Amino acid sequence: MGKNLEIKKQVVSEITEKFKNAQSVVAVHYSGLTVEEATKLRAQCREAGVEYVVLKNTLVRRALDDMGITGWDNVLEGPTAYAFGKTDAVAPAKVLCDFIDKAKNDHMSVEIGLMGQEVLSVDAVKALAALPSREVLLARLVGSLNSSIAKLVYCLDAIRKQKGGEEA
Repeated sequence: MGKNLEIKKQVVSEITEKFKNAQSVVAVHYSGLTVEEATKLRAQCREAGVEYVVLKNTLVRRALDDMGITGWDNVLEGPTAYAFGKTDAVAPAKVLCDFIDKAKNDHMSVEIGLMGQEVLSVDAVKALAALPSREVLLARLVGSLNSSIAKLVYCLDAIRKQKGGEEA
């Protein structure tokens, strides 16, 4: 019995580290999911750099208690899977919400999310999933900066031509 308790404590500490090292976590209920659907979802998660795992609810509850995170009690019932976004905070929400929408799957539902120490509601997770990808946001930022700089250069050139006696 003592050895079993030590193993569980070690597993709880590993789960705690998963939660602490993730930029975001999304929990889903998945009852009735076929093997084919689960395999497809795992492949999509791997492509997006998301770790998708099924963990024991009691061990997750202990890990969250250790971290001081509350609000998950009603979620930690029944078959629950967790998607951990290690490098991209939006990826878990995006992959899971897209999968549920495309599959028209009644067997799977987003239950709750976590970003840092902040608990996210289902609506917040869906809003996070609707955000453009990091690459799109960076491209928009670069485009905005480039446009502003081009306008500034045009304006300065017009001032230079006016001061120099040339017509703009």
